[in-house]
Amino acid sequence: MSGSRSLRAGLRALRPEAFGADPSGERMERIRRSPNFADGVFQNPLGARRGPSGSMLEFAKVYFRKEERVRRAPKAPIPVHPTTLADIARPPASGLRLTWMGHSSVLTEIDGRRVLFDPVWGDRCSPFPFAGPKRLHPVPVPLAALGPVDVVVISHDHYDHLDLPTIKALAATDTVFAVPLGVGAHLEHWGVSADRIRELDWNETTKIAGLSLTATPARHFCGRGLRNTQHTLWASWVVAGPEHRVYHSGDTGYFPGFRDIGAEHGPFDATMIQIGAYSEWWPDIHMTPAEGMRAHLDLQGGRPHGVLLPIHWGTFNLAPHAWAEPGEWSADAGAEAGQAVAAPRPGEPFEPAGKVPVDPWWRPVAAPLASPWRHPAPAPAPAEAPAATAEPTEPDLDLAGDR
Repeated sequence: MSGSRSLRAGLRALRPEAFGADPSGERMERIRRSPNFADGVFQNPLGARRGPSGSMLEFAKVYFRKEERVRRAPKAPIPVHPTTLADIARPPASGLRLTWMGHSSVLTEIDGRRVLFDPVWGDRCSPFPFAGPKRLHPVPVPLAALGPVDVVVISHDHYDHLDLPTIKALAATDTVFAVPLGVGAHLEHWGVSADRIRELDWNETTKIAGLSLTATPARHFCGRGLRNTQHTLWASWVVAGPEHRVYHSGDTGYFPGFRDIGAEHGPFDATMIQIGAYSEWWPDIHMTPAEGMRAHLDLQGGRPHGVLLPIHWGTFNLAPHAWAEPGEWSADAGAEAGQAVAAPRPGEPFEPAGKVPVDPWWRPVAAPLASPWRHPAPAPAPAEAPAATAEPTEPDLDLAGDR
C-alpha cells in the first residue's frame, strides 16, 4: 500500500469527532428536494472553482517560500481589545452593536436580542489538535463570559466557521442554532438537541426571539471529512429585527446575486463581509476587499444606511497574501468609494450609528512588505451563468477546512 493510502486509512481509522456526521434519513430527503441540489451535490448560484486554478506545485512554491511566510504573520502581538463584561452588558444606545471577536465571529446585539455569528473559540481551525492553522491572537473574551445568546448562526461547515469545542460549549446552553441545510447533522452529533436547530435552504426564513433570520445564497463550498460530498449547504444570512437589519456574508466569491439580496432584504444598517483569505489561485470562492466593497454597495449597505465590517481576516493564516493586507485594502476601498468601513480591534464593540473605529491598528504589528501598500483594481463582475455548474474535485483532506 502506498504511503498516501496508508495515511488516508489511518485517518479514517481515527475518525476524529470533529469530522461531524453526514446527513441521513429525512434530513437527506429534504436535501434532495432542494432546488439548489442537483447531480448529487449542492450547486453554486454561479460556477466556482474551489481549488488552486493553476499548478499545485507552483502554488506550493509560493505558499511555503520563507519570505512569504514572514509576510503572512504579524511581527508582534496583535492588539486585542480588553473586552469587559460591562462592555457587552450595557444595552447599545442605538439598538445595534457589533463586536468582532476575530475571523468571522461577530456578536451582534440587535433590538434587544443577541446573535452570535460563526463562533470559533478553538485554538486551531482543524479536526486535529496538532495540525492546521493556529490562532494568531487570543480570543478577546471567554465564551462563558458572553452571557446568554438568543441564536447562534452558522454560515457553513468549514473548520474556521464551525468549531467543535465551541459548539459543544454552546450545546450546554439554551441557545437556538440557525444553520444551512445538512449542517444540523453535525450539531446533533455533538449534542445539540434537534428542537434547538433551525435548518434552512436558501431564501427560507425562520423567526427566533422576535428576529427574522433568512438564509441567502453564497458562492462557496462545504465539507469537513475525508471527502467533500457537498451534502451540506453554505449560506450568507440576513437578520432583521423590528428596527434594524444586518447581513453576514459567511464565505463567498463575488456574484451578481448580491444585488438581488439587497433588493429583497436591504437596506442594511451593517454588513459583515468576508475580505480575507483571497487569492488568484481560488478567485471564485473568496472576495478581495475591492470585491467586498462592491458586494456591500450591491446589498444596499452603503451610506447613508450602514457600515461595512470586514471579517475573515487577521486571526488565522489561510492564504498567500500578507497578514495585514485585507485590513489596509479595505480601508483603501472605503476611502475610494466614500463608504464607512469599520476597523475595530478584535473584541472592540461599536455601534454603526455612533462613532465607528477607523484606526489602522494593524500597521505597527505588520511585517515589512516588499512594496508599499497598494489597492488592486476591482475585478470585473462575473457574467451570469447557470446555477448547476459541475464542481471540480478536491483533495481528500484539507486540514484548514477552508481556503
